[in-house]
Amino acid sequence: MGCLPFVSDKKRKAMVALQAGVLIFTLGLFGLTFAFIVGKYSTTCSARRFLFGVLFSGCLSCLVMHGLWLALLQRRGKPPRGWMLCLGALGLWMVEVIINTEWLILTVVRSPTNDLPQLSCTITKTDFVMSLIYVMVLLLSVVIMAIPSVRQKQWRTDGTFILLTGVFTLAIWVAWIVMYLYGNTAFGDSNWNDPTLAVAVAANAWVFLFFYTIPEICLLTREDPDQEQRPDGEHVYPARSLVYENTGKDVDEPGRNVYLENKAFSKDESPETSKSPYAAFNGQLRTAVYQPTEIALIAKGLTMMDQEIKIPRAITPNLNPESSVLSVPSQS
Repeated sequence: MGCLPFVSDKKRKAMVALQAGVLIFTLGLFGLTFAFIVGKYSTTCSARRFLFGVLFSGCLSCLVMHGLWLALLQRRGKPPRGWMLCLGALGLWMVEVIINTEWLILTVVRSPTNDLPQLSCTITKTDFVMSLIYVMVLLLSVVIMAIPSVRQKQWRTDGTFILLTGVFTLAIWVAWIVMYLYGNTAFGDSNWNDPTLAVAVAANAWVFLFFYTIPEICLLTREDPDQEQRPDGEHVYPARSLVYENTGKDVDEPGRNVYLENKAFSKDESPETSKSPYAAFNGQLRTAVYQPTEIALIAKGLTMMDQEIKIPRAITPNLNPESSVLSVPSQS
C-alpha cells in the first residue's frame, strides 16, 4: 500500500487491493502453522479445520482474479475496474467461508459438548481432504487462467509469476495429500500427521511470498509500457527543447548593451549543416527605421491616402530628337 504514490502505471493500481489481500492471507497462513505445533485441543482443532480452507481460498481467489484481469486485458485491450475484481475475489472466497462455517456449526456448536468434548478433533483424514475440494478447484483455476497471459508479450512477467505460484502450490498440495493419507500410514506412525500439515502450510506461505507478493511489489514502480512504445519514425524531442528561456547577451553596438535571445530558436548543430529557417535569427532588435505596413496603418485608423504616400511612376524617354524642346503655350 505504501507503493501507491509511486505507481507510474495506472493499470497496476487496480491490482494493489488484490495483492494486499494475498499478503494478508499469507500472513494468516504463517500464523496457522502454530495451530499444528500446539497439541490437539478443541480450539486448535476447530481453528485448523476452519482456517485451513479459508486462508488458502483467500489467496487463490485473489490469484484467480489477477489471472482473469490479464486475460480480459489481452482480449479487450482495456482492464476492468478494480472494485469489480475485488468483488469477484470476495465472492469466490465467501463460498469457502460458508462451507466451513456450516461445518463448524454442525460439529461444534450444535453437538453435545458433554459427551464429545473434542468432536472437532475426531474428524478423519479423508474427510479433512475431501472438505478442501473447492480449494483444489481454485488452485486449478489459477494455473489455467495464467497460461494465456504468459503468451502475451506486454504482461508476460505477471503471468509467469502467477503460473509459477500455482504450479509450486499444486506440487506442495499433491505432496502433502499423498503423505498425509498414505505415507504416514505406510510407515505406521500417526504422529507425523500434524507436522506434515504444518510443513505444507509454511512452505506454501513462502511460495506465495517469494513467487508472487515480492515480485509484484517490485513491478508496481515499473513505468507504463504503453508510454515507452512509440510508433516507428516518430521523432521524439528532448524535454529541454520545449523550454523557452530568454537570456541577455552583450552587444557591441553603441547605445545598446543587452539584447534578448530566445533559446527556442537556438541551433544545436553547426551553421554549415543547419537548414532551419530560423538559422539567421538571433533575437537582436533591428536598427533600421520602422516602416509601417498597410495592415498596421489600417489598425491605427489611417489609410494610405491619409499618409499622402505617392507612388513614383516610371517615365519613358522621348526618342525623337526634334521634339526635345517642349512647346510652351503662348500667352495672350
